[in-house]
Amino acid sequence: MRDKPFSRACENNKDPILKVLRRAFARATRVLEIGSGTGQHAVYFAAKLPHLDWMPSDLKQNHDGILAWIEDSPSPNLRVPVELDVRAASWPVDDVDAVFTANTAHIMHWPEVVHMFRGVGDLLPPHGVFVQYGPFNYNGTYTSESNARFDASLRATDPGMGIRDFEAISELAEKRDMRLAEDVGMPANNRTLVWQKT
Repeated sequence: MRDKPFSRACENNKDPILKVLRRAFARATRVLEIGSGTGQHAVYFAAKLPHLDWMPSDLKQNHDGILAWIEDSPSPNLRVPVELDVRAASWPVDDVDAVFTANTAHIMHWPEVVHMFRGVGDLLPPHGVFVQYGPFNYNGTYTSESNARFDASLRATDPGMGIRDFEAISELAEKRDMRLAEDVGMPANNRTLVWQKT
Protein backbone atom coordinates (compact mmCIF):
# COMPACT_ATOMS: atom_id res chain seq x y z
CA MET A 1 0.00 0.00 0.00
CA ARG A 2 1.35 3.43 -0.94
CA ASP A 3 1.70 6.22 1.57
CA LYS A 4 -1.09 8.72 1.07
CA PRO A 5 -0.55 12.48 1.30
CA PHE A 6 -3.06 14.28 3.50
CA SER A 7 -4.42 17.82 3.46
CA ARG A 8 -6.35 19.03 6.50
CA ALA A 9 -7.86 21.81 4.36
CA CYS A 10 -9.30 19.24 1.93
CA GLU A 11 -10.80 17.30 4.80
CA ASN A 12 -12.34 20.43 6.31
CA ASN A 13 -13.79 21.93 3.12
CA LYS A 14 -15.04 18.86 1.24
CA ASP A 15 -18.63 18.92 2.57
CA PRO A 16 -19.25 22.66 2.08
CA ILE A 17 -17.87 22.38 -1.47
CA LEU A 18 -19.99 19.29 -2.14
CA LYS A 19 -23.16 21.26 -1.36
CA VAL A 20 -22.28 23.69 -4.17
CA LEU A 21 -21.21 20.96 -6.58
CA ARG A 22 -24.49 19.08 -6.17
CA ARG A 23 -26.39 21.96 -7.77
CA ALA A 24 -23.64 23.39 -10.01
CA PHE A 25 -22.90 19.99 -11.59
CA ALA A 26 -26.46 18.61 -11.49
CA ARG A 27 -26.61 18.44 -15.29
CA ALA A 28 -22.92 17.79 -15.94
CA THR A 29 -21.59 14.44 -17.10
CA ARG A 30 -17.79 14.66 -17.24
CA VAL A 31 -15.64 16.79 -14.93
CA LEU A 32 -11.98 17.73 -15.18
CA GLU A 33 -10.42 18.57 -11.81
CA ILE A 34 -7.43 20.91 -12.21
CA GLY A 35 -4.73 20.57 -9.57
CA SER A 36 -6.03 17.50 -7.74
CA GLY A 37 -3.16 17.72 -5.24
CA THR A 38 -3.42 14.92 -2.68
CA GLY A 39 -6.38 13.27 -4.46
CA GLN A 40 -8.71 13.58 -1.46
CA HIS A 41 -11.28 15.73 -3.23
CA ALA A 42 -11.30 13.45 -6.28
CA VAL A 43 -12.15 10.28 -4.36
CA TYR A 44 -14.71 12.04 -2.15
CA PHE A 45 -16.58 13.91 -4.85
CA ALA A 46 -16.57 10.98 -7.29
CA ALA A 47 -18.17 8.75 -4.66
CA LYS A 48 -20.75 11.37 -3.68
CA LEU A 49 -21.58 12.38 -7.27
CA PRO A 50 -21.91 9.04 -9.08
CA HIS A 51 -23.60 10.61 -12.12
CA LEU A 52 -20.29 12.29 -12.99
CA ASP A 53 -17.25 10.91 -14.75
CA TRP A 54 -14.52 12.48 -12.57
CA MET A 55 -11.10 13.07 -14.12
CA PRO A 56 -8.36 14.23 -11.73
CA SER A 57 -5.31 16.01 -13.11
CA ASP A 58 -2.07 17.48 -11.87
CA LEU A 59 1.62 17.72 -12.62
CA LYS A 60 3.29 14.33 -12.87
CA GLN A 61 5.08 14.58 -9.52
CA ASN A 62 1.73 14.54 -7.69
CA HIS A 63 0.28 11.48 -9.39
CA ASP A 64 1.60 8.88 -6.93
CA GLY A 65 -0.33 10.47 -4.07
CA ILE A 66 -3.52 10.76 -6.12
CA LEU A 67 -3.22 7.14 -7.21
CA ALA A 68 -2.73 6.05 -3.59
CA TRP A 69 -6.06 7.63 -2.65
CA ILE A 70 -7.78 6.12 -5.68
CA GLU A 71 -6.44 2.64 -4.86
CA ASP A 72 -7.76 2.91 -1.29
CA SER A 73 -11.14 4.39 -2.31
CA PRO A 74 -11.93 3.38 -5.89
CA SER A 75 -15.15 4.45 -7.61
CA PRO A 76 -16.35 3.22 -11.00
CA ASN A 77 -16.71 6.83 -12.18
CA LEU A 78 -13.24 7.94 -11.02
CA ARG A 79 -10.47 8.00 -13.62
CA VAL A 80 -6.71 7.78 -13.18
CA PRO A 81 -5.06 11.20 -13.10
CA VAL A 82 -4.15 13.01 -16.30
CA GLU A 83 -0.86 14.88 -16.54
CA LEU A 84 -1.82 18.51 -17.02
CA ASP A 85 0.24 21.67 -17.03
CA VAL A 86 -2.15 24.60 -17.50
CA ARG A 87 0.53 26.43 -19.50
CA ALA A 88 0.37 23.83 -22.30
CA ALA A 89 -0.97 25.14 -25.62
CA SER A 90 -3.34 22.17 -25.85
CA TRP A 91 -4.67 20.09 -22.98
CA PRO A 92 -4.80 16.26 -23.11
CA VAL A 93 -8.55 16.15 -22.40
CA ASP A 94 -11.72 16.67 -24.39
CA ASP A 95 -15.45 16.03 -24.17
CA VAL A 96 -15.70 17.71 -20.74
CA ASP A 97 -18.72 19.78 -19.73
CA ALA A 98 -17.53 20.83 -16.27
CA VAL A 99 -14.28 21.83 -14.57
CA PHE A 100 -13.45 22.03 -10.86
CA THR A 101 -10.43 23.47 -9.10
CA ALA A 102 -9.70 24.17 -5.44
CA ASN A 103 -6.94 26.28 -3.89
CA THR A 104 -4.95 26.68 -7.09
CA ALA A 105 -5.18 30.34 -8.16
CA HIS A 106 -3.19 31.63 -5.17
CA ILE A 107 -0.51 28.94 -5.62
CA MET A 108 -0.07 29.49 -9.36
CA HIS A 109 1.77 32.53 -10.64
CA TRP A 110 -0.55 35.01 -12.33
CA PRO A 111 0.42 34.01 -15.92
CA GLU A 112 -0.54 30.43 -15.04
CA VAL A 113 -3.95 31.63 -13.78
CA VAL A 114 -4.41 33.37 -17.13
CA HIS A 115 -3.49 30.13 -18.92
CA MET A 116 -5.92 28.17 -16.74
CA PHE A 117 -8.83 30.39 -17.76
CA ARG A 118 -7.77 30.21 -21.39
CA GLY A 119 -7.72 26.42 -21.25
CA VAL A 120 -11.02 26.15 -19.40
CA GLY A 121 -12.65 28.57 -21.81
CA ASP A 122 -11.41 26.55 -24.79
CA LEU A 123 -12.50 23.26 -23.23
CA LEU A 124 -16.02 24.01 -22.02
CA PRO A 125 -19.00 23.83 -24.39
CA PRO A 126 -21.84 26.37 -24.19
CA HIS A 127 -23.52 26.13 -20.76
CA GLY A 128 -20.49 24.27 -19.37
CA VAL A 129 -19.62 25.07 -15.74
CA PHE A 130 -16.34 25.99 -14.05
CA VAL A 131 -16.33 25.82 -10.23
CA GLN A 132 -13.42 27.53 -8.48
CA TYR A 133 -12.81 27.36 -4.71
CA GLY A 134 -10.37 29.38 -2.65
CA PRO A 135 -9.68 32.73 -0.98
CA PHE A 136 -10.22 35.93 -2.96
CA ASN A 137 -9.88 39.65 -2.32
CA TYR A 138 -12.71 42.04 -3.17
CA ASN A 139 -12.09 45.64 -4.23
CA GLY A 140 -8.41 45.09 -3.46
CA THR A 141 -9.20 44.31 0.17
CA TYR A 142 -8.68 41.16 2.25
CA THR A 143 -11.89 39.64 3.56
CA SER A 144 -10.27 38.79 6.92
CA GLU A 145 -7.12 39.25 8.97
CA SER A 146 -6.37 35.55 8.58
CA ASN A 147 -6.42 35.92 4.79
CA ALA A 148 -4.02 38.87 5.05
CA ARG A 149 -1.62 36.74 7.11
CA PHE A 150 -2.02 33.82 4.71
CA ASP A 151 -1.24 36.07 1.73
CA ALA A 152 1.86 37.41 3.44
CA SER A 153 3.09 33.87 4.12
CA LEU A 154 2.49 32.88 0.49
CA ARG A 155 4.41 35.87 -0.86
CA ALA A 156 7.27 35.27 1.61
CA THR A 157 7.55 31.73 0.24
CA ASP A 158 7.27 32.79 -3.42
CA PRO A 159 6.59 36.39 -4.52
CA GLY A 160 4.66 35.03 -7.52
CA MET A 161 2.01 33.47 -5.30
CA GLY A 162 -0.77 35.31 -3.49
CA ILE A 163 -4.51 35.71 -3.00
CA ARG A 164 -6.07 36.97 -6.25
CA ASP A 165 -8.50 39.82 -6.69
CA PHE A 166 -12.01 38.71 -7.61
CA GLU A 167 -12.27 41.55 -10.14
CA ALA A 168 -9.16 40.35 -12.00
CA ILE A 169 -10.43 36.76 -12.00
CA SER A 170 -13.82 37.94 -13.25
CA GLU A 171 -12.15 39.80 -16.11
CA LEU A 172 -10.35 36.61 -17.16
CA ALA A 173 -13.63 34.71 -17.09
CA GLU A 174 -15.46 37.33 -19.14
CA LYS A 175 -12.74 37.28 -21.80
CA ARG A 176 -13.43 33.55 -22.16
CA ASP A 177 -17.20 33.96 -22.37
CA MET A 178 -17.89 32.79 -18.84
CA ARG A 179 -20.34 34.65 -16.60
CA LEU A 180 -20.62 34.45 -12.82
CA ALA A 181 -23.58 32.27 -11.83
CA GLU A 182 -22.85 32.07 -8.08
CA ASP A 183 -20.43 33.48 -5.52
CA VAL A 184 -20.88 31.42 -2.37
CA GLY A 185 -19.39 32.22 1.02
CA MET A 186 -17.55 29.27 2.57
CA PRO A 187 -15.96 28.46 5.93
CA ALA A 188 -12.48 29.79 6.77
CA ASN A 189 -12.98 32.97 4.69
CA ASN A 190 -13.03 31.18 1.36
CA ARG A 191 -15.43 31.45 -1.58
CA THR A 192 -16.76 29.14 -4.26
CA LEU A 193 -17.18 30.86 -7.63
CA VAL A 194 -19.41 29.21 -10.22
CA TRP A 195 -18.75 30.34 -13.79
CA GLN A 196 -20.97 29.31 -16.70
CA LYS A 197 -19.91 29.36 -20.35
CA THR A 198 -22.26 31.48 -22.44
